[in-house]
Amino acid sequence: MSPRISLIIPAHNEAAFLPACLAAAALAAAEIDSPVEIIVVLNRCTDATEEIARQHGCRIVNEDAKNLSLIRNAGVAAATGEIIVTCDADSRMHPGSFQEILRRLDSGKVVGGGAMVLPERWSLGIIASVFAILPYLAFCGVSFGLFWCRKRDFEEIGGFDSRFVSVEDVDFARRLKAHGRRSRRGWGTLLWKPLVTSCRKFDQFGDWYLFRNPAFVRKVFRGDDRQAADKFWYDVRSE
Repeated sequence: MSPRISLIIPAHNEAAFLPACLAAAALAAAEIDSPVEIIVVLNRCTDATEEIARQHGCRIVNEDAKNLSLIRNAGVAAATGEIIVTCDADSRMHPGSFQEILRRLDSGKVVGGGAMVLPERWSLGIIASVFAILPYLAFCGVSFGLFWCRKRDFEEIGGFDSRFVSVEDVDFARRLKAHGRRSRRGWGTLLWKPLVTSCRKFDQFGDWYLFRNPAFVRKVFRGDDRQAADKFWYDVRSE
């Protein structure tokens, strides 16, 4: 049976997090009738990420660019499912995620969407940081974290824009939402099927970092600051 869903997971040295991500995906896949194709896009990995992915039966794609748009697009290009779902390797989806995604897309009322995102832990600094970035996210009017849509819609809007070295996901969501509006389809958010994400950025930079560095947050949400992107995403884990 051909998969309806292809799950794309970018992975740069994710040996510590990937097993939990894949275990959560397996639980969600068990709730639907068709198989789920899982594609792990290896990006400059020097740890056991590839071995873990192969042990779990994932398809492997390689993309070494320090650009998450190109990394995600490489995974989608290899996908055979009619529906694309993207999830970061340090996140865990809800067991009902795939089931709810199919229900919403099959209704024909939505073009795709994102999910409620919850951190794996809370602190006063994390709460303050959430409020620091909330105005940017509220302005965009989209949810994020776990993106899902039909592959044909992904291709019609050109996928993720490689000109962005950060917030490429927010840009993608805004364009997908606008695309859906043209065909009278709305934007969906998995409010009751949240994505749980790691707090490794807070562990690395400190829980108060984003709140105390508004200039850095502005650079990140501009999307074109290579130095800021490298510091926060691409070069932060060397092992």
